[in-house]
Amino acid sequence: MVSRYTSVTGADRAAMLEAIGVDSIEALFADIPDAVRLQRALDLPSGASEQEVYAELRRLAARNVSTDDEISFLGAGMYDHYVPALIDSIVQRSEFLTPYTPYQPEISQGGLQVMFEYQTAMSELTGLPVSNASVYEGPSAVAAAGYLAKLHNGRRRFVVSEGVHPHSRETLATTAAGWDVEIVEVPLRDGATDAAALAEAIDDHTSAVFLQQPNFLGAVEDLEALSGRAREAGAVVVAACDPIALGILRPPGECGVDLAVGEGQPLGNRLDFGGPSFGFFCAREEFLRKMPGRIAGETRDVDGQRGFVLTLQTREQHIRRERATSNICTAQALNALAGVVYLSWLGRRGLLELGELLVRRTAYARETLVALPGVSLRHEQPVVREFALTLDAPVDAVVERCAAEGVNPGLPLDGDGLLVALTEQRSRADVDRLADVLGRAVAAERAGVEEEGGEAARSRPAGGRTIVSGARAGGPQGL
Repeated sequence: MVSRYTSVTGADRAAMLEAIGVDSIEALFADIPDAVRLQRALDLPSGASEQEVYAELRRLAARNVSTDDEISFLGAGMYDHYVPALIDSIVQRSEFLTPYTPYQPEISQGGLQVMFEYQTAMSELTGLPVSNASVYEGPSAVAAAGYLAKLHNGRRRFVVSEGVHPHSRETLATTAAGWDVEIVEVPLRDGATDAAALAEAIDDHTSAVFLQQPNFLGAVEDLEALSGRAREAGAVVVAACDPIALGILRPPGECGVDLAVGEGQPLGNRLDFGGPSFGFFCAREEFLRKMPGRIAGETRDVDGQRGFVLTLQTREQHIRRERATSNICTAQALNALAGVVYLSWLGRRGLLELGELLVRRTAYARETLVALPGVSLRHEQPVVREFALTLDAPVDAVVERCAAEGVNPGLPLDGDGLLVALTEQRSRADVDRLADVLGRAVAAERAGVEEEGGEAARSRPAGGRTIVSGARAGGPQGL
């Protein structure tokens, strides 16, 4: 019987084996040592019907908890912003949803124009003249900035603030190891990058300095002051930025930053349990030909009509490998389209109002939570939408207690730290609810007693909801 899912028949296999000159499929793997072979059939259960598989997948999916099911104050780079219906109505159009990449500009004008408009929006947001048409996500953008810096000045030393997102630092470290580049991390002082330690760490061998705005603990950094020493040493200044916060903060391009990169998820993209999203990459014009990915440009055709083309494509697929500055196979064009639609929907005034709203709600949450017994600020730096707390109780146990009541209080940082994030979807009433639940959870852990039902919450049954919200897996530690 021929499988409906496997089109290759026994006769087909025999013909292919004869064509390549071997007697069996097993002979194809003769060079693989016996020591690394399984030497038995895979231990798989019997097949199931489509209906049975669907039921099992629904059961597994029901264990997830999203921000539709709980009040979530998770952040750390991925934020639960409201996504207007307008975005889905545009990005789900077949003209945008189905194309891969615009190799033929004459029949890809819509996609190329979207790239061009996206680049324009990101350039205006960051205050830098050049933007590419997106990269995979935020940490990849940070790593790509490191590679650009190494190409630019040939130096082999990165100085990285510990205020940069741990995932970005890990990605940068992984890629830098392949380039034989040394990484020096600079500590935080009272929640912000230690300016004196940063200046001391920078020398004539420093290729790039990496900062984040606001930093991972939510503090607003003085980018202009921090970038001064780096520019004196001829190092490339890289700032990973929250695009929403840039609506009310001074653009990094006006603060001495050479490359502004970051995670674009807050711009019209849902959490989606950690992805997909898109990364942005903006730069000064001198770095134009070293940037990763693709850049769309505006031109005129033979009839003088406005048109769009792929101006630069620096990936291996398009140019000689030794000249390529990127191995990005595709851009997150659909996610980036959602980003530019979102920015267009908000407009300049709307982005400013959103930023001001976040500042007010964050200030209220900060003041309310710090008033709780056993809760204190980790730092007193200015913040926009996120802030760090220190709990006088085991943070994981506190988070479990809060989750049992349908509230995710934030991201655990270490044994006693909690990172709390606000979006426009978290109302004043939600903050009050968080204060109530968090206060009781901290008090219970400090007292060392179980609240009624608390033990049951800690020992959830196997079929219970076990995955909390849509943040990326692997919570950062050591901050």
